[in-house]
Amino acid sequence: MKEVYSIKEATNKIEHYCAYQERCHEEVVSKLRSMKLDSNEIDEIIIHLIGSNFLNESRFACSFARGKHRIKQWGKIRIVNELKFRKITTYNINLALKEIPADEYLDTFNSLAERQWEAIRETNTLKKKKKFCDFLLRKGFESNLVYEKMKEMEKI
Repeated sequence: MKEVYSIKEATNKIEHYCAYQERCHEEVVSKLRSMKLDSNEIDEIIIHLIGSNFLNESRFACSFARGKHRIKQWGKIRIVNELKFRKITTYNINLALKEIPADEYLDTFNSLAERQWEAIRETNTLKKKKKFCDFLLRKGFESNLVYEKMKEMEKI
């Protein structure tokens, strides 16, 4: 990467960066810092990006939640934690969670749980239950859903 960027060059480069994929403010600011710009220049560029609709935190949060749920099959808890880590506001997090329909969420959870239960090759039932619960909790699903599903699966 080049050592010193003018504001025009940096703005151009960061517009492409934002157009390629939805970004949160934190990612863009960190990218601008890596370009060795001072805070006044960064603020100026961020204002330009928001004004030109290259940067939109609500749009990022919604896109992030939809994508992580549908592609990586994450639960709401994991999505919320990842968005908080990226310094997204609570309002935008709640907006993003509304992007995941309840029936789709439960369908994903059930299919993932059933697939995981069948995939675990453990003869000791206690260890199998633990592995099953740990996997789903790591994916970010609510503990009450996980434990209810575990009880349902052990009856089969």
